Amino acid sequence: MIFVSGQASVDLDGQIIGDTFEGEFRRSMENVRLVLETAGSDLAHVLQTRNYVRDAEDLPFYNKLYREYFPAPCPARTTIVNCLDPSLRYEIEAVAVKRPLCSLPPTDSV
Repeated sequence: MIFVSGQASVDLDGQIIGDTFEGEFRRSMENVRLVLETAGSDLAHVLQTRNYVRDAEDLPFYNKLYREYFPAPCPARTTIVNCLDPSLRYEIEAVAVKRPLCSLPPTDSV
């Protein structure tokens, strides 16, 4: 199991990069993707996410963007609204499994 702690719109030095909701969402997802790749996984192997959205008015757009990164069947998710510091619009945590090293073809019995 891979547990990804809160990822937000920050650069490699941990500095917050303020942007539109979409910009912050995409940067946060890119950060999650990088953490997962480093740990031997990817977005397709995410089982569960916990999402923090600062403003309730962003929820419809959040749902649309989320489906771009996690098409059906998407991972289990929890979304919490009105809880972030004013400097952030979005933050995500994730739980994933490692991706298989390879897929072996089925063997034929003789």
